[in-house]
Amino acid sequence: MGQFIFIIILSIVVLDFFLERFLDYLNSRRFSEELPGELAGIYDQENYSKSQKYLKANQRFSQVTESFNFILVIGMLAFGGFAFLDEIVRRFTQDPILMTLLFFGIIGFIADVLGTPFSIYSTFVIEERFGFNKTTVRTFILDKLKGWLLGIVIGGGLMALVVWIYTISGQWFWLIAWGVITLFTVFMSLFYSNLIVPLFNKQTPLEAGELRDAIQDFSSRTGFRLKDIYLIDGSKRSTKANAYFTGLGRKKRIVLYDTLVSQHTTEELVAVLAHEIGHYKKKHSIIGMVLSVLQTGLMLYILSRFLGSPVLSAALGAEQPSFHISLVAFGILYTPLSMVLGLVMNILSRKHEFAADAFAGKNFRAESLRDALIKLSVNNLSNLRPHPAYVFFYYSHPPLLKRLEALRQF
Repeated sequence: MGQFIFIIILSIVVLDFFLERFLDYLNSRRFSEELPGELAGIYDQENYSKSQKYLKANQRFSQVTESFNFILVIGMLAFGGFAFLDEIVRRFTQDPILMTLLFFGIIGFIADVLGTPFSIYSTFVIEERFGFNKTTVRTFILDKLKGWLLGIVIGGGLMALVVWIYTISGQWFWLIAWGVITLFTVFMSLFYSNLIVPLFNKQTPLEAGELRDAIQDFSSRTGFRLKDIYLIDGSKRSTKANAYFTGLGRKKRIVLYDTLVSQHTTEELVAVLAHEIGHYKKKHSIIGMVLSVLQTGLMLYILSRFLGSPVLSAALGAEQPSFHISLVAFGILYTPLSMVLGLVMNILSRKHEFAADAFAGKNFRAESLRDALIKLSVNNLSNLRPHPAYVFFYYSHPPLLKRLEALRQF
């Protein structure tokens, strides 16, 4: 039975890899140095040619990184790497919590070290070549160290808590763990900008002036209570622009990248924020959180049926069943269901994006949002002609041309 499960695990890894490569291939067939007619007035020939070179560079790089990761996973499965690491961990401790932390800590550390050269190349070669990178070597190193610290404190702490719950709760493990993870999710939604973001970026209240007045005026007209508007120093890492809405209730805040403010007019910025406010007014954040919590509950329930299974451990070559080995095997076996759920969430997310665009179009100026979306896409060298299959599998936002078409009705 263990051999049969191993074949299934191996098949899932292989099929998933080749599905991704096939979708990349379909998407690459739409790359072209010649400006398509439907993009006239959005891209000029020079910027479009640059965007295609950027997309090709990223696709080639993605193929290398994904192939490297694929070979590593196949190697770990084929040569019993997970079982070997399990044996090493057991030499140090028999405590299930410490074993799990050591097991995933070692995997995470090795994976990060092996992935660092790829991160360096992406940041300091590709992003630099196309004029996006603003990250210094010092910032890159500090980000890496802070990421490790957060992984140890938050990731390790949460993992230890989940394993402890497993050791004491029996059949109710999934329900108690679900409650704990849900509370953690809500907590992070409320305090992420206050606790985590300041470790990496500086956030300052948006100064009084034309932009703040325009934002507050729109918020008042739409019945959106907004007190916190922050500017974040995104330019310390990249020239790419963004904005996001975070928090719930009284903790909600809108965060603008300084690059966004420098690249857009006041009307365009208000239109972008009108879109974000549209998400809140239509309760998209709440819906997304509820669905995410339900997915977590489903995953934990299914996981509870497999944890500690001798068959799963045997499938990966381990002689003794354990939480950590079962989790690795389950994570791979869960991939097909995870993909289906991800597709559903992407479909819903794209629908929500259209709805938020419509809110901005009805309550502010559709033309300003159109201009902002075009400028964002061009400045970020975005792919404006992705293959429909690629969009279906990967895009949480509709392609630009679809959004522009929908906004024409306002």
